[in-house]
Amino acid sequence: MSDFFASDDIVKDYDTVIVRRIWSYIKKYKGLVVLTAISLIISTAGELAVPVMEKHLIDEAIIPGDFDKITVICMALLGVLCAVFAASFVQTWSSSLTGQLVMEDLRVELFRKTLFQSTTFLSRHPVGRIVNRLTGDVETINEFFTTVVVAFLKDFSIIAGVLVTLLVLSPVLALVVLACLPAVVLVSMLSRVRARDAFRRQRTASSAINAYLSERISGIGIVQLFRGEKKSRAEYAQRNDELLHANLAEILVLATFRPIVEFLSILTTAAVIGVGANLLLNLELSLGVLIAFINLIAMFFAPVMDISEKYTILQQAMAGSERVFQLLDTNEMITDTALPHEQAITGVIEFKNVVFSYKQGEPVLKELSFKVERGEKAAIVGYTGAGKTTITNILTRLWDIDSGVIMLDGMNIKDIPLATLRRGVLPVLQDVFLFSGTIAENISLGLPLERAQIEEAARSVHAHEFISKLPDGYDTMLSEGATNISSGQRQLLSFARVIANNPAVVVLDEATSSVDTETERLIELGIETMLAGRTSLVIAHRLSTIRNAHRILVLSNGVLLEEGTHETLFAQNGLYAHLYRLQADTGE
Repeated sequence: MSDFFASDDIVKDYDTVIVRRIWSYIKKYKGLVVLTAISLIISTAGELAVPVMEKHLIDEAIIPGDFDKITVICMALLGVLCAVFAASFVQTWSSSLTGQLVMEDLRVELFRKTLFQSTTFLSRHPVGRIVNRLTGDVETINEFFTTVVVAFLKDFSIIAGVLVTLLVLSPVLALVVLACLPAVVLVSMLSRVRARDAFRRQRTASSAINAYLSERISGIGIVQLFRGEKKSRAEYAQRNDELLHANLAEILVLATFRPIVEFLSILTTAAVIGVGANLLLNLELSLGVLIAFINLIAMFFAPVMDISEKYTILQQAMAGSERVFQLLDTNEMITDTALPHEQAITGVIEFKNVVFSYKQGEPVLKELSFKVERGEKAAIVGYTGAGKTTITNILTRLWDIDSGVIMLDGMNIKDIPLATLRRGVLPVLQDVFLFSGTIAENISLGLPLERAQIEEAARSVHAHEFISKLPDGYDTMLSEGATNISSGQRQLLSFARVIANNPAVVVLDEATSSVDTETERLIELGIETMLAGRTSLVIAHRLSTIRNAHRILVLSNGVLLEEGTHETLFAQNGLYAHLYRLQADTGE
């Protein structure tokens, strides 16, 4: 399957496979679809009936001067117009409701699909575009049903109905109208081709400018620090100019097509009036039929313009739907076992010849083997890129290893249900992520905890002190990224979150590397509480913080180079001793 992020262009103008898949979601709401169809038939029939009734009003009531018949026909005409209004309202309501329900179903399914995709998948694709699949592209499916399908059905029904009515009223005048059809068809086809090309250029330019904006706004600090404002402004102006010209090309198509169709409409009307007037003078045609023809011609050309102008929406719907269904068909989930696992995790970790690579052919871990006993504190050190953080990712199965085995309590972690594994092994990451919401919600994170349990978890890691000083305490709302509290306070909340979940294994990933000085002591106390009685892997660059570890694992280029206590490794005068002296010399 092609990568649905590779391009924003589309291959087909209309894809029956996509339409069938959209229909599989729509048919779930058959009642609303039937209601839409019935109301569409009534409104279309009513609109076609109006010119015919006007013909009868003129020929059978106004010209003979029959005021009673005028009243009857006018009342009937009013009734038809009311029916058209009611049917149009029901059609709009039912089709829009169907579209909204389908969008809801798709959004839920897409979000669920994305939630369970592997980190491999999520790391390959920009977050902004995944969000766009769940929002903008799903909206195009709503547009497809409510704007394209329903409108096309009505437009084609009116065109067909008008042609039939014209033939019934006057075959001669109908032939005059039909003689103009080839020109209308030719203009519509040319317009469709030009609209398609313009739409694709516009979409490509729009995608380019959105990607540029996302990148530059995310890195605005770097742009300002390195004085790149002028260059960025020029680059943005260039992309903006490309988008402008693409939009103008699309506008030019519509601006050219509509006047041409209006000209053909006027030309057809003039031809009908000319031929009709001659027939009228020869008493071969009534005035009512001639006026009905003029009204019907206007009804004929309105949907012609509507169909062509909605062609771009059809393309957008096809493009968006294609990517939505490609995401739904993408299956890069971490395989979860169905085997029951009722035994609580105790925390014995063993790596056996583990090989792992983020990119095929470039291993980060190479035949890595080590064992950590229950309740043991093992520290992992090494130069940047040695593979320390990778251990966190593969131990919790955010990524699956290439070969080898990772054992937990003597059991392959692939045979442990993901929910059980991730309940028993929790990392504290270097970059703490807190959600928009209250402090209490971020500590419990979905667990059904009482307020007392949340406070107890916070107290144990010394987070209660600062929380209680906040205006709303545990009900204080955190902003996006929790920027309304300090980095140290965010770290303490992440500790409280771990304590609330009570895992058997804690992986501490350079958790104190960016802590502010004034809360460093609280952080250290919180770490002691969090690690007490638990198996722990402490990944750190600050070697002074892990001198008391039961065992230190020294990694270099994905290989376990040294292993032992601080004293043992220092005495060996190897890589660990070199790193330790280097940090001592630099004052770290």
